[in-house]
Amino acid sequence: MKTAPFLFPLICGLAAAALVGCGGKPDASAPAAAASAPAAAAPGAAAPITVSTVRALKRDMRVLLEAAGTVTPLTSVDVRSQVTSMVSKVHIRDGQFVKAGELLFTLDARTDEANVAKAQAQLAKDNAALADAQRQWVRAQQLLAQNFISHGALDTNMAQVDSQLAVVAADQAAIDAARVALSYSRIVAPNAGRAGIVAVSAGNAVQANVTPLVTITQLDPIAVAFSIPQRNLSDALAALKDSGAEVTATLGEKAEHFTGRLKFVDNAVDANSGSVKVKAVFDNPGGKLWPGAFVQVSQTVSTLKDTVVIPQACVIQSARGTIVYVVQEGKAILKPVKVLYAQGDDAAVSGIEVGDGVVLDGRQNLRPGSAVVERAKGEAANSAANKRPAKP
Repeated sequence: MKTAPFLFPLICGLAAAALVGCGGKPDASAPAAAASAPAAAAPGAAAPITVSTVRALKRDMRVLLEAAGTVTPLTSVDVRSQVTSMVSKVHIRDGQFVKAGELLFTLDARTDEANVAKAQAQLAKDNAALADAQRQWVRAQQLLAQNFISHGALDTNMAQVDSQLAVVAADQAAIDAARVALSYSRIVAPNAGRAGIVAVSAGNAVQANVTPLVTITQLDPIAVAFSIPQRNLSDALAALKDSGAEVTATLGEKAEHFTGRLKFVDNAVDANSGSVKVKAVFDNPGGKLWPGAFVQVSQTVSTLKDTVVIPQACVIQSARGTIVYVVQEGKAILKPVKVLYAQGDDAAVSGIEVGDGVVLDGRQNLRPGSAVVERAKGEAANSAANKRPAKP
């Protein structure tokens, strides 16, 4: 069927209206959308960065020297017999604590006892001869007074008395020597301490100065040996004055702390390591510091007076050197600093003033001149506190 000529314009108009309805309103809504969007930041400007700051403080800061040390006894003696003999009796047991002079072992002393008795008998004999010589000398004096003998005879009697006196003295010395030999049969503790393993039993033969019997190790007080760098030698020598500087030793996983005093600095620097050996002495009544144990040692070698202290976490190592960011008038200002000393969570620095707000959290996002929003002081303080482990 053919379309009537008058319908053609009507169909074209309806098609155009449909196209306009599908495409929406052409450009009338664009200005409204642009007006409703938030204003964009000016070109080159960045959004403020949220940071937390801590205030630089002025206080004294101790300079600590830290090293690994080894617990060493002040005295440790390997007990041996001074004579070749046989053990008659053992008076101690393994691991026993002994006092100085306490009897440890008794050796067979029958031969030495006989020698002492023999020397005493000889002394008695020679004392009798001495008494006779003295009587002869007195009688000679009386005879000389009566002109019955000459002066030469009197001098002969005097010589006999002097000779016999020397014999008696020799006998006494022989007795003393025999008693010394007899004393070797009683082996006593040379010092107070803890006995190790008892190496012999009653009936064992021991050889003079060869056979080890037991080791006595002093545990209280006890020493810790460690090394310090040569640069700290002058500080260590100064620390020896006034009873020695305080030294702290930390033992084991439980981190038990012990306080002692520096007592010894070696007389030479080790040419290989450039260090000096030192010792500190600790009271050890509980015996927790055991010979051979490893400990961490810290010693105060000096004190930085009235220095500026900030957390170490504030310090940035950059290509420009050591820097920190300080907040001034809402902007991050880069300041180069010099770390004078760092210990634990704190660092003593120069290059900033006391009271400056130093950026702690958020510094990794900063650039010089960045706009910042400073977190509340309470939050910053809490953040800094949370980053520092509790001190023992």
